[in-house]
Amino acid sequence: MKKNRLLENADVIIGQEELSESLNSDKKLKIKFGVDPTRPDLTFGHLVVFNKLRQFQEAGHEAILLIGDYTARIGDPSGRSELRPELTEAEVDENASTYLEQAFKVLDKNKTIVRRNSEWFGKMSFADALALTRSMTVARMLERDDFEKRFKCNQPISMVEFMYPLIQGYDSIILQSDLELGGSDQLFNMLVGRNLQKEKGAIPQAVMTLPLLVGLDGSRKMSKSYDNYIAFNDSPKDIFGKTMSISDDVMWDYYRLLLLKDKSEVEALKKVHPMESKKQLALELTALFHGLEQGQKEAEAFAQVFSRGQDPDDMPEISIASLQMESPTLLGVLASSKLFESKGQIRRLISQGAIKIDGEKIEDADFDFSKTNKVDSIIKAGKKIFLRVTY
Repeated sequence: MKKNRLLENADVIIGQEELSESLNSDKKLKIKFGVDPTRPDLTFGHLVVFNKLRQFQEAGHEAILLIGDYTARIGDPSGRSELRPELTEAEVDENASTYLEQAFKVLDKNKTIVRRNSEWFGKMSFADALALTRSMTVARMLERDDFEKRFKCNQPISMVEFMYPLIQGYDSIILQSDLELGGSDQLFNMLVGRNLQKEKGAIPQAVMTLPLLVGLDGSRKMSKSYDNYIAFNDSPKDIFGKTMSISDDVMWDYYRLLLLKDKSEVEALKKVHPMESKKQLALELTALFHGLEQGQKEAEAFAQVFSRGQDPDDMPEISIASLQMESPTLLGVLASSKLFESKGQIRRLISQGAIKIDGEKIEDADFDFSKTNKVDSIIKAGKKIFLRVTY
């Protein structure tokens, strides 16, 4: 790994001069990245920072993946307008186990040091916690954008949320990290860690923030809360299909932040038709998690359906007989397929003329399958949903 690539794609680097000197001196650095297992899935938003941690790992530095199993029970207030719901210890442990499995799809398991902050916070006394609060003032905490907005709007801010940046910062003291990585929304928290190290007389960590990946909606950051995400554990079909749904403008950031293409490579891709560049992006991202063969398979399936207008070979199937409906209507059968969020969504698609049975547009929600003489039919809903119905 070239040393100059280690600083690529960073939004902000605090302590860059010292960090550059350390990198040029071939010193082995401790690189910290912490994730709170508040949900079971990692998304491609996390992949941006995991990629950077892997780059440092490949350059011979010590990659420390901190599982915030203690802080997850508090909930990071960054970007939040309200208190996160409290998780049980069992929920956090279950999420943490899936995080590690997913993380090692990107990181080298044999070269990754995994720590949990319950190792030290589980032993901390109340007196120790109170002593930690001496390092921060209320005024300083209110400099955070999210806290400031909530305070001005008279929205509650719990004391435990105030503690979160201190707790995250204390992790850096224990781990003696030389560099902490995180998304751009983590800058305040990571700077607290740097300041706490200074107070303890230690060499303060450098801080590197990475851009927040824009989600599938093309406007907000990728997040499960916004349902605009691609997950590490998504199926090959979902990774490919979701990638194909992003806007052309966003695509170049995905190439840069997820596939680590350099400027010249991105510029070359911009000279190709956007649809072809996007298909290549979808193939490479699918291959990253499921292998090249599966990526190529999804690319062919996509071309079959969307470019050549053919039905896919592989699609969900439902049997009318198994439903045991007295009157198997279009609305009832589609609702039973579990492919739609609600009956309301199905009704909207029908009213928009977006439902076809064997190529024929159907605009009647009460269409009765029992009155057909076919062996099977193929329903197409919108552009992406296909369902084979057998009688």
